[in-house]
Amino acid sequence: MTDRLIYLDNASTTPLRKEALDAMMPYLTTEFGNPSSLYPMGHHAENAVAEARDTLASLIGAKSSEVFFTSSGSESDNWALKGFAHANKGKGNHIITSAIEHHAVLHACQALEKDGFEVTYLPVDAEGLVRPADFEAAIREDTILASVMMANNEIGTIEPIAELAKIAHEHGVAFHTDAVQAFGHVPIDVDEMGIDMLSSSAHKLGGPKGVGLLYIRRGIKVDNLIDGGQQERGRRAATENVAGIVGYAKAAELAWNEMDAEHDRQLALRDHAIKRILAEIPHSKLNGSWESRLANNVNFSFEFIEGEGMLLQLAAKGLCTSSGSACTSGSLDPSHVLLAIGLPHEIAHGSLRATIGRDTTMEDIDYMVDSLAATLRNLRMMSPLYEDFERGNYDSIIAGYAADGMKNVHA
Repeated sequence: MTDRLIYLDNASTTPLRKEALDAMMPYLTTEFGNPSSLYPMGHHAENAVAEARDTLASLIGAKSSEVFFTSSGSESDNWALKGFAHANKGKGNHIITSAIEHHAVLHACQALEKDGFEVTYLPVDAEGLVRPADFEAAIREDTILASVMMANNEIGTIEPIAELAKIAHEHGVAFHTDAVQAFGHVPIDVDEMGIDMLSSSAHKLGGPKGVGLLYIRRGIKVDNLIDGGQQERGRRAATENVAGIVGYAKAAELAWNEMDAEHDRQLALRDHAIKRILAEIPHSKLNGSWESRLANNVNFSFEFIEGEGMLLQLAAKGLCTSSGSACTSGSLDPSHVLLAIGLPHEIAHGSLRATIGRDTTMEDIDYMVDSLAATLRNLRMMSPLYEDFERGNYDSIIAGYAADGMKNVHA
């Protein structure tokens, strides 16, 4: 074990920014009023929520009246899909999504199937991209909604959202995007991109856990997911998380202000990691697109190893990484995203996701790659499959990928 700690799991959650915490503190202490109350303390809280709503709406080119606060990105996804489907079932019962969506979208779609809706789960290419031609071909006369994530939470692939939304609108189909991973990392303008609904979560960009938003374009009909009081203009019951909302807005404002500079800095770290791994670690494959990819995302699969053992050994060296979505960390099944881009089970099990944050340095990246190389050597020395391969008795699956012309493979 080591006292060193390098956090490289920022797609899972991010540290709360000091500026966000400072903005939150009054509403956790002296300004603890309920925004629905009529006395001054309530008005203070109400005004704080309104200001945060204005800030967040302005960042994505929306109107304040189109932004609704939720408890999480998952709630926002569920509200968008279930609320829209049930509100518009008289127009049709068909929904389109992709095979690599976050489980908040996939499981919401599965729940809707039990309610009689039909869902098409679009395949993606080897880099995780939804093909616009496949998307348009899937649209039917009874299609009412499409939901495609802006950037994948595991492999970082950025989808052609504006193009997909344009196709959807040409056929009279509403378009939702799960922007949880993209929000604060890439520019977003809901009007220019043609987005009708958008989900986001504060803790992915330096804000607090337990608060998210759903953008709903004016005129889009969506049933309530949570009934009760008249909060959020009667659309989402429950007392607002005032401190969380204020922290969310502050963190998002900072992320937008720093976006260009931080993108370039993280891009240099990301590409340095990718190039070193491909050059120095045999039997490795970059998962996802290199070109259309979040600047902070590194995702690899390694042959002849088991992912859990790799993560535990890296953790012992002080490295916080993951094998995929934090929401499936307790599952023994391989990532549905990696399977969807064509990896076989045995390779998908040996995956690593490292996601860069504001505090990550080049020294951290080099330490990660050095530690990863040493860990994989140790694990492969204990692998009977690797021993067979070294003796020429095992056909390398990744070598087979290289023969088939797949990019970014070192075998």
